[in-house]
Amino acid sequence: MSEPVMGVGTCRPPALRKFALLATALSLLGSAMLSAPALAAAAPASDVVYSIESAKAAKSLMLDVVHAGKRLVAVGDRGHILYSDDQGATWTQAKVPTRALLTSVFFVDDKHGWAVGHDAQILASEDGGATWTKQFEDLKRESPLLDVWFKDADSGFAVGAYGSLMETTDGGKHWEDASDRLDNEDQYHLNAIAAVKDAGLFIVGEQGSMFRSADWGQTWEKLEGPYEGSLFGVIGTAQPNTLLAYGLRGNLYRSTDFGTTWDQVELKAERGDLEFGLSGGTLLDDGSIVIVGNGGSVIRSSDNGETFKVVNRPDRISVSAVTAAGNGNLVLAGQGGVRVTSPNGTESGK
Repeated sequence: MSEPVMGVGTCRPPALRKFALLATALSLLGSAMLSAPALAAAAPASDVVYSIESAKAAKSLMLDVVHAGKRLVAVGDRGHILYSDDQGATWTQAKVPTRALLTSVFFVDDKHGWAVGHDAQILASEDGGATWTKQFEDLKRESPLLDVWFKDADSGFAVGAYGSLMETTDGGKHWEDASDRLDNEDQYHLNAIAAVKDAGLFIVGEQGSMFRSADWGQTWEKLEGPYEGSLFGVIGTAQPNTLLAYGLRGNLYRSTDFGTTWDQVELKAERGDLEFGLSGGTLLDDGSIVIVGNGGSVIRSSDNGETFKVVNRPDRISVSAVTAAGNGNLVLAGQGGVRVTSPNGTESGK
């Protein structure tokens, strides 16, 4: 996938759904240019439209899957949120007050979680993902929030298209626009935010943009990254100050000094270099790292990201996110919904 190079004053493309690399599943959103980000009020309680209950929800496009304690929670198209209490064998559809595409979900414990998506929507759950309330939306932005991260049940951030950075310090009762903390004059899309052990927060986005915060989001430093193409994900490893950033065409980079310097990680598939885009990853309890992406790509590292074993699922279905299931298995989310697989991400999990 190629990207146009854009400078100051050039026309920005429509806001992308979370992963532009899922080319056959995702499409460009909207056609209007956005003005400078502005604070919007929380969504009114009246006229709430809930996601439609569907027996096929677990087979529809899902963009993220995480743990809420032992429970699995997945989010995706049409406001669908699913949860599973049997390690992904069966899924129950949650009651959700939106029909917009949801792009990311994050839980701080087994009860408290947040999901974000189109129209700058932010949803919250206090019962492990079974029911949700809408905390915030801004229809005027006509753009999505793409990732969400919380330090605890009070303090969190959401990032998204056109340089959006939202912050709450009261569990989402109030959300404030903190975009001006970033040196992001071109309003590059911010695709992912993650914590790095013993270091702080890290954001990656469009055109290889990178920002880090050593004070957990109050101030941010812009970095000159190793790659000029879009980065779709970032993940901290089990080692202090160590993180991985990944994106288009199999580009994967590792830093051991909180993003000051980077080394490219070589990814070799059966027929040569991996050239599929990478979109989501997880740090497992044993310290292993699994990253997934286009073409059914599933890559796994047991040495804190220094090297990876690369496999591609036979179905070649694009995968957006991954987390652990039981018995060492994985749960994948992407085109075709959520599925349980073996530890290497290929066969169906037993």
